[in-house]
Amino acid sequence: MDKYYQDVIKTANVTAEPVSFKNRTWQMAGNVYKPKGTAKEKLTAIVIGHPSGGVKEQTAGVYAAMLAEKGYLTLTFDASYQGASGGEPRYLEDPQMRVEDVRCAVDYLTTRSDVDTDKIGALGMCASGGYVVNAAQTDLRIKAISTVSMADLGDMFRNGLGRTSEYKAALKQTLEQIAAQRTKEANGGETYYSWYVPPTAEQAEGLAGDYREGYEYYRVSPAKHPNSVNKMIFSRLDSIINFTALSHVEMCAPRPMLFIAGANAGTKYFSEEAYERVKETAELFIIDEATHIELYYKEPYVTTSVAKLDEFFEKTLGK
Repeated sequence: MDKYYQDVIKTANVTAEPVSFKNRTWQMAGNVYKPKGTAKEKLTAIVIGHPSGGVKEQTAGVYAAMLAEKGYLTLTFDASYQGASGGEPRYLEDPQMRVEDVRCAVDYLTTRSDVDTDKIGALGMCASGGYVVNAAQTDLRIKAISTVSMADLGDMFRNGLGRTSEYKAALKQTLEQIAAQRTKEANGGETYYSWYVPPTAEQAEGLAGDYREGYEYYRVSPAKHPNSVNKMIFSRLDSIINFTALSHVEMCAPRPMLFIAGANAGTKYFSEEAYERVKETAELFIIDEATHIELYYKEPYVTTSVAKLDEFFEKTLGK
């Protein structure tokens, strides 16, 4: 079990309620967090999406519990096809469905009597930052949008982290491999799974910091979780490569946006570029010395991020 998350929950002055809601024909598994002892009938609500490869009990659950302590109702959920949520085939990373997950989570919040439906915000972490922004582009029920360590997963799969020429040159070969594997599976072959982060210390050694730290966080740190299995269907990676999270980010305006990133994060350019496109109604908050993964679970970075998110949501939505 995720010891880091459990330790946060034990000390947080919040209630945690397991919930479920529907996406298409399957049930989504979620958790709702509320401040203990609140007398207010309707609360400002925040939907929180977990990073690709993660589950709701990891960094999303930590931020959800800490924000609930500040006075919000927060909702986390496992992505479709992953964790405790339904959907087949298992371990599919489908960007379009990840975006729909966010919309369905908002649907669910509108059914709760303890939610002020005029005060719904969203927070996305890593790839879910891109998914949340993409959902908010057309879902006007989301009144305030925030991200932590945002990444556009499609851009990363097309161009590599940092958009390297070497990665771009290898893209055609990757697409050929995907096509061959799809054909193999269509003709009865076994499903082949790739990984989100390096599965072993040997494979992580020598890689860029974000990738190496991803191995440490997901595979060996106190934040690891048994439902985070580090598997995704290789033959469906073409749907990720074909996806652009921030295609119409300007459509989020004039709603307020907050982008939080670590100064040393390899993904920082995603937040910077998105901010430049909507900066009249957005804020870019850079945390000194922090990397991409450190904003998931290391102090003082988590506390700093939560304090900034609290300031943002209180100012834009109220409590």
